[in-house]
Amino acid sequence: MHAGDWVDVALLDALESRARGLLAVYGNNDHGPLRERLPEVARAEVGGLRVAVVHETGDAKGRERRCAARFPDTDVLFFGHSHIPWDTTAATGLRLLNPGSPTDRRRQPYGTFLTAVADGGVLSEVVLHPVPR
Repeated sequence: MHAGDWVDVALLDALESRARGLLAVYGNNDHGPLRERLPEVARAEVGGLRVAVVHETGDAKGRERRCAARFPDTDVLFFGHSHIPWDTTAATGLRLLNPGSPTDRRRQPYGTFLTAVADGGVLSEVVLHPVPR
């Protein structure tokens, strides 16, 4: 999964060529061919979970409520834009995950990416991994 800000089509091509499946969206820094090839919102069933990916979710304040209203038929929402890791659950049970960024750490001490296991309708082993500078 990739929540946008690819910037370079070559990265999309490289990941598509190596991945069995890629659930990905464009970000605010993606234009031209990236916007032509990628949707604003991507959805799939993964390991029995209804998953969505979107780049931007707005302000951190009220994020769970807004996303639960926007994605009522989703179990897990992956998002990007802020480049800041995020892991919360809305009152509706929607899990919101932002893996941060392996390349642009923003106000974080290091870059990050996230791994998880989806199986039998359960998301487990959610791990945020640091990327050494």
